[in-house]
Amino acid sequence: MSTSLDSPLPSSYRSRQDFLASLPPWRRLLSKLNWHPTVELKVQQYELEKRLQQLRSETEQMQKEEMQREIAHEQRMQQLASDTEQLRKENAREAELNAKIAALWPSSTSSSAQAPPPEHDSPI
Repeated sequence: MSTSLDSPLPSSYRSRQDFLASLPPWRRLLSKLNWHPTVELKVQQYELEKRLQQLRSETEQMQKEEMQREIAHEQRMQQLASDTEQLRKENAREAELNAKIAALWPSSTSSSAQAPPPEHDSPI
């Protein structure tokens, strides 16, 4: 007797109606007299086991997908952290360059206080 959950329902796990429908009429009458209700319980147990296995596989699949999402999230967070650090370094370098430029170029207030260059008078 096959108990693989992927295969069709084994003959010993058929429901009462299916079993009776497979018998000739005279055998159906005899069968009704000798029917054992434990077969119905076995059918229900088989269906529950099949459903349990399906739920377990779905749960495993969902756990795998969740782990993949967590890994992808961690990678994104690491990338954002490295990008943020790179931007901080670039901002510090830019501020340093701006300070150097400001030191090299006199400000506009100091240039207005200086005397204008002398004009040359041309003799005519």
